[in-house]
Amino acid sequence: MPPASEIINSSVSPVSLGVTPTLSHDFHPDRPQWDQKTFYGRFKYFASITDPFCAFYPQTELFKAKKLLHQSRNGDLPPGTTVSELYRAQKLFGSAFHPDTGDLQTLPGRMCANVYGSTLMCGGMMIFYRSNFGVFFWQWANQSFNALVNYTNRNAKSAMKNSDILIAYTTAVSGALGVAFGLKSYFAKKAASVTVQRLVPLAAVCVANLINIPLMRQNEIRNGLCVTDENGKEVGNSRLAAVKAISLVAISRNIIVIPSMLLTPSIVDWLENNSAWFKRNIRYLNTPAQLGLVFVLFGAMVPVGCALFPQQNSISVESLKQLEPETYQKLKSQNLDVVFFNKGL
Repeated sequence: MPPASEIINSSVSPVSLGVTPTLSHDFHPDRPQWDQKTFYGRFKYFASITDPFCAFYPQTELFKAKKLLHQSRNGDLPPGTTVSELYRAQKLFGSAFHPDTGDLQTLPGRMCANVYGSTLMCGGMMIFYRSNFGVFFWQWANQSFNALVNYTNRNAKSAMKNSDILIAYTTAVSGALGVAFGLKSYFAKKAASVTVQRLVPLAAVCVANLINIPLMRQNEIRNGLCVTDENGKEVGNSRLAAVKAISLVAISRNIIVIPSMLLTPSIVDWLENNSAWFKRNIRYLNTPAQLGLVFVLFGAMVPVGCALFPQQNSISVESLKQLEPETYQKLKSQNLDVVFFNKGL
């Protein structure tokens, strides 16, 4: 029998059981349990739904979580349902289902599984940075993976044509390869240190993110991103809001990847120069050391990058006056000074 303080749906009220209802018991299926106006609250929320262990839950568990949240919305929870069960369901739902459509996302594209794919991609780019074939293959593989992640977490209200996806994908791959081979050739001519040459993949990834994300969400820039009032009611579309949302996501993605690709080669070089044992066994330790460091650093940065900016972001209506006069007039006619939008991931 669950403790009385955790009972949500029961014929006996919490008050009659001697339990004072608190905010922690005021569960809402579509609202995180932590304050999303603070970085710490957002960090705890994203640490929950991007937890790498969530990738191993079977589909049966995920759909049970979705069903339980649906029941909570309709007020027909099974008797004895506890707060912890509801928050667990919320965590599993957020880790695996698209927030707009409610559809189950493909596993490699989920943010909870991102650390596994990104560890392989970042590790491959840094380990095989000297080989031309290695540079080509791992940059191509990384941008293919990024395209899948971007598509999986896209704004479902802005439909994309196959031609749009193809243009975004090929442009990002071309940009990454251009930067990677250009810098590789430049540093080789300058006889740059190994540490500097190992940073080339990072530059290529950052540039490709600035290409890939805007192109994958180009329809939002073209048609505007849906904006709402403070109550969540849709009040129009704004291209400027789309630009802000995409810019914040691109910044967040680069902040997620920079520590792992910046610190990993530096730490490995330091170990090689300061540890005789590591240097003697570098042939066997190089790959697992780099992959392990990337996994830890990248995994730690995923919730940090996601939480850096509020998910429900805002934009001043006054800022639309010059660039979007029609939208400005429409929103002003509704007596709105600020509108809100989902920035995406």
